Amino acid sequence: MSENHKSVAFGQVVIGPPGSGKTTYCLGMQEFLSKLGRKVAVVNLDPANEGTPYSSAIDISELVTLADVMDALKLGPNGGLIYCMEYLEANIDWLQEKLSKFKDHYFLFDCPGQVELYTHQASLKNIFAQLSRWNFRLAAVHLVDSHYCTDPAKFISVLCTSLSTMLHVELPHVNVLSKMDLIEQFGRLAFNLDFYTEVMDLSYLLDHLAADPFFQHYRRLNEKLVEVIEDYSLVSFVPLNVQDKESMRRVMKAVDKANGYCFGDLEQRSLEAMMSAAVGADFQFTSTLAVQEKYVHTEDQTVEQEAMQL
Repeated sequence: MSENHKSVAFGQVVIGPPGSGKTTYCLGMQEFLSKLGRKVAVVNLDPANEGTPYSSAIDISELVTLADVMDALKLGPNGGLIYCMEYLEANIDWLQEKLSKFKDHYFLFDCPGQVELYTHQASLKNIFAQLSRWNFRLAAVHLVDSHYCTDPAKFISVLCTSLSTMLHVELPHVNVLSKMDLIEQFGRLAFNLDFYTEVMDLSYLLDHLAADPFFQHYRRLNEKLVEVIEDYSLVSFVPLNVQDKESMRRVMKAVDKANGYCFGDLEQRSLEAMMSAAVGADFQFTSTLAVQEKYVHTEDQTVEQEAMQL
């Protein structure tokens, strides 16, 4: 796959903090796209991944592992991950050779979870840039655990991290709120779901923070952070439940739009057949967009509950 090779490969680089569901997403998206007829190759670029649930077409553990680096160089997990990414960058020919064996495939790159790799350190950014020079058309899929929506302070922090990642990675970007099916375990949302996905007027979050004595001393700082996020106006989210086929379809559409992938009639027919089958016994999940009806605590609900108590 030389730089002068005319063929174009499409794919996703799946990034996000530890525990956000990157590996589960790769498994679910691999199965979803395979049923549509795409030839999918999952590339594990996380040297700390052991026993991945999906079948890796390429695994960085053949080149370097975090455990070996930590043992040999006496580094901690963060330093070890940075070293592993620098080692991969220095041995990028290894990755090029591996990728060249998979013609006409759609690639899912399962990346490490260390946030610093996407906000400060340049190795992964350089690797993505090299892939682009090899005619890979990539979109970054940044997963964020949806439970952060239930805490205004954490949500503002997530917005800052997402914005910083978008500016540093320099790829078409799709931010995803993962694990929507589990959000109920963390409490009700203060606003409708579209407030969080579209990142609307964040001053309402500031009002919620002002009610907390701890954050009263940091109101000016929070105001400035919110101003930065709103001035760039880049961050928005797509909700995701990997067990919901309609939710997976929306994420796929957003990613295909971001990296320019256009599928043909055969894949469209496969998608229509899959979505039609989703109403059968093998698929009993409600639409992710209906999550706000289930999890949002509105004033009307409060009045109704108080009336019932009376």
